[in-house]
Formats: sequence, structure tokens, C-alpha cells
Amino acid sequence: MKKLDPESRSALLLMSAFVALGPLSTDMYLPALPSMVAYFDTSLAAVQFTLSAYLIGFAVFHLLCGPLADRYGRKPILLGGIALFTLACVACALAKTVEQLALFRFIQGVGACTGPTLARAMARDIYGPTRAAKALGYMAAIMALAPVIAPVLGGWMLTWTDWPVIFWSLAAYGLLGFIAVGLLLPESLPFKNSLRLKTILGNYRRLLTHRHFLTSVFGISALYSGAFAFISGSSFVLIDFMGVSPEVFGLWFMVIVLGYMGGSVFTARIGYNLSPMPVMVGGAVLGVLAGAAMAIFSLLEIHHPLAVIVPMMFYTAAVGITMPQAMSVALAPFPDMSATASALLGFLQMGAASVAGVIVGLHLDGSALPMALTIAVAAALSLLGFVALIKSEPLCYDERS
Repeated sequence: MKKLDPESRSALLLMSAFVALGPLSTDMYLPALPSMVAYFDTSLAAVQFTLSAYLIGFAVFHLLCGPLADRYGRKPILLGGIALFTLACVACALAKTVEQLALFRFIQGVGACTGPTLARAMARDIYGPTRAAKALGYMAAIMALAPVIAPVLGGWMLTWTDWPVIFWSLAAYGLLGFIAVGLLLPESLPFKNSLRLKTILGNYRRLLTHRHFLTSVFGISALYSGAFAFISGSSFVLIDFMGVSPEVFGLWFMVIVLGYMGGSVFTARIGYNLSPMPVMVGGAVLGVLAGAAMAIFSLLEIHHPLAVIVPMMFYTAAVGITMPQAMSVALAPFPDMSATASALLGFLQMGAASVAGVIVGLHLDGSALPMALTIAVAAALSLLGFVALIKSEPLCYDERS
């Protein structure tokens, strides 16, 4: 079967589909979290940890995924990751205890991390340093359909059957993805890097001492951790505390993702033509205002779902505006090791997200305030990072890189 043209819309759509492994794996089972507490006869914190366990696996494997893909190519590592993801989904569906579920979720995260890591690297390979922001914006807008659809599907499934079906569905998605990547996706690796430990450590040292990379990734990680604070706490806040039903929870979630889609489309259609620095700062400011508004509504004891949903819609718009630009800036100087750079970016981003998830899980108290404060602080830290980026030397790279 003929491979897709790397710059075609079909290839971009396929890359977006395996980027969606991440949000599908987290958002589809969100409506089931409160019911899992009773199913496993365990605590809220133990069930919430299955989400953090996934993130830990997702974050840690980045450090190996990137160097492997820079040595052996994007496609074989992606195929291996999707296969592992699919098998882990089956194991999650068969889990008998919450401890088993947490272990299999960790393995699921290891496999799923290859999707977004290698999609970012392939966008840098194919589109170059400046056009990558536009491609990443389109990918984000397409991929945003996953968190729109996932909670709705998850809530709908729970009205007819039990939570294991959610993981059987994810396994089917992984199997279809494995076949599509194997048959259709071309390889995009421009240079082969050594897999020697000295080379890998040298590459990571280069990244960790690069000011633009560090400040961009700090801003990305902080802003994303605020979004994950919501993902981690939203089902408990809306379903347990505010009485929203699981199927309606998915519909509320759609409103939030519309904000993310709007921000991503802005970057893909307009924002990529603008200087990335003020766009990133503007997005972070919007995130701070949204988090602060949610916290104020909670302090005023306004316990209606709209007091959470509306501010979060603006926060996710800020994420959609900011992240494609910041990722493009972070990866721009590294055409020779874009997968390694993308992997370290993903590791730090997901590591920050898992910390935010744990913080929210430990402090849920019957209101939206702990979640809202975590979101507001995360956005403020992101703003500080992007302001620091503006104050550093101008970013220079060769358009032909």
C-alpha cells in the first residue's frame, strides 16, 4: 500500500490521531472514577492515583523514547508504543484490584507517550522550525476532538454497561492505530543519532543548558499542569460535589474543549504569523485570569457547574493559543535531535502535570477551591516563565533547518 505524502492533510490527520492517545486515555474514563471507588471498595485518593500512575509512566518513558526514535526512526518506536498501549488497555479491563489497575495504567502511559512525543518530532522533521507552529496548531485543533468525544462516550457507556468496556474500546482504537501507522505512515527521521549513553547524556545536557528550551518548557509545563489539575479533579467536583450525572458531565466537558479548539485554531490560522513571545504571554495572562475567576467563585460559594466550566473554557483557550507556539520555540534549535528534545519536553510537562494531579487529589474538600487555586498558581508560574523567555537573548535559527 502506498505511503502518505508527509505534508498531506491525511498524514497530519493520522499524526493527530495518535497524539489523541493521551487525552483519550485520561478523559474517557473520567466519568467512571467516582463509581470505581465503590467497585474496588477503596478510597477516592486510591482511584485518583490510577490517573497519576498513568501520567508517571507517560512522563518517565519520554527519556528513552526520544533517543530511541532519533536512532532507529519514528515509525518503529511508534509501532512498539501503540502495541504496548493496546495490550495494557486489555489488562486494565481485566484488573481485579485498584492496585492492579494502577500498575496497568502505568504501562498504558509508557506506550501512549510515544504518540505525542513522536508527533511533535515528526512535525519538526517535516515542516521545519517556523511552519511547525502552524502544523502543531492544526494538530492540536484536530486532536481536541478527542477530549470532546471521550467523556461523552465514557458517560454514555456507563449508562449501559460497566467501566471495563471503556478500556476495551481504547484497545480497539490502539489496534486500528497500529494497522494505520504500519501501512500508511512514512518515516521522517532526517539524521541518525548514536544510542551511546555518552551521546544521550550529552544531548540532554545540551537541552538542559539551553535557555530558550528551558524557559519555553517551564512555561508549557506549568500551563499544562493547570489543565491537568482540572482533568484530575473535575469528575469529583462536578459529579460528587455538584451532583452532575456522568452522561451530562461529558456534555459540560465539551464546552471546555471548545475553548481549547478555539485557541488552537487561532494559532493555526492567525497566531503562527505573529511573534511567538507576546502570543505566549497573552495566553498565560488569560490563564491567570481564568484560574483566579474560578477561585473567586468558589470563595463566594457559587457552587453551580458554570462557575467552574466558564473559567475553564477560557483557560483551555489559553492552552490552545500558547502551547503550539511554545513547543515550536522549544524545538526550533534542535533539527538534529528533535525527538530527544520533544521527549524531554514531554517528560517535564507530564511530570509537572502528575504533581498537580496529586496535589488536587490530596486536597479535594467538597468544593472547587483546591482545584481552582492549583490552576491559578500554575498559570502564574507559566506567565513568569514566558516573561523570562522574552528577557533572554533573541532566538535565532535557520529557516532551512
